[in-house]
Amino acid sequence: MAENKTESKIELEREYVIPLRKQILKVPRYKRAKKAIRTIKEFIAKHMKVEYRDIGNVKIDRYLNQEIWFRGIKNPPVKIKVKAIKRDGIVEVKLAEIPEKVKWDMKRDEKKKQVDKKQITEIKKKEKAEEGIKEGRAGNEKKEEDKEEDKKSVIEAGLKAQKEQAKSAKHTEKHKNPQQNQIQRMALKK
Repeated sequence: MAENKTESKIELEREYVIPLRKQILKVPRYKRAKKAIRTIKEFIAKHMKVEYRDIGNVKIDRYLNQEIWFRGIKNPPVKIKVKAIKRDGIVEVKLAEIPEKVKWDMKRDEKKKQVDKKQITEIKKKEKAEEGIKEGRAGNEKKEEDKEEDKKSVIEAGLKAQKEQAKSAKHTEKHKNPQQNQIQRMALKK
């Protein structure tokens, strides 16, 4: 994905300080962060010459979104400095001045991605090794594996049936006495 970004040509790259106060004061307090995000998209669509001013073509970085929502929905920042990059008609908006906490979060996320990639490659290697071992096994061992799989599927089916029984039992009425099933009218007992 990162390779695609570098291959595409950058049409525009600009930095803006976007004023949010005027727009967020027009909405109720419980909608202010949402309005701030929408205001950023509209501002960028206008100033970066997005076709038809379509805010769907404006993509906000997750760290910018977190910065807007950092103090909650009722109290977004009144202005924010962003960096906008336009590629192939789509504008990516990022924080221009990144706080230390956000830099730390970005590094942590990069490390997680690297670890995930390593784990995926290890898993693929193990699968290839297992396939090689399976191909080398005799037919008897394969039959034993099939039997084990059949046992597991039977157990799973039994558990599923138990869950369905429990669910149906929850939704049925339980009466201790058979007389409770009948509606009693006080007027007829006299």
